[in-house]
Amino acid sequence: QVQLMESGGASVAAGGSLRLSCAGSGRYSNTGCMAWYRRAAGKEREGGAFITPGAGTRYRDSVKGRFTSSKDNANDTLYLQMNSLKPEDTAMYYCWWRHNSAGNCYGEPVWGQGTQVTVSS
Repeated sequence: QVQLMESGGASVAAGGSLRLSCAGSGRYSNTGCMAWYRRAAGKEREGGAFITPGAGTRYRDSVKGRFTSSKDNANDTLYLQMNSLKPEDTAMYYCWWRHNSAGNCYGEPVWGQGTQVTVSS
């Protein structure tokens, strides 16, 4: 079984930066597909960054140029560097993992418990 644990959420002023972490454990593999999602209060969950080994990283338009995701494979950790934060970035942020085969993500998705980011204006 794969487990994910996010951390790094906090309250910051608009224009500030945060770095979120997602630590994998259990049967986690750093070759899996990974993503960062977020859900703001009263809104649908939305994807922010999608990382597929061998296929690069794709970002949601609203975070392009401000958010960067990276992986530390030696420590089984995924990061999300968030700069120039805006109040509309306020949400619970989740990391997500699925098995990967030649760039195709498959299997039951695994979610972390989430970490709260609050950006004040």
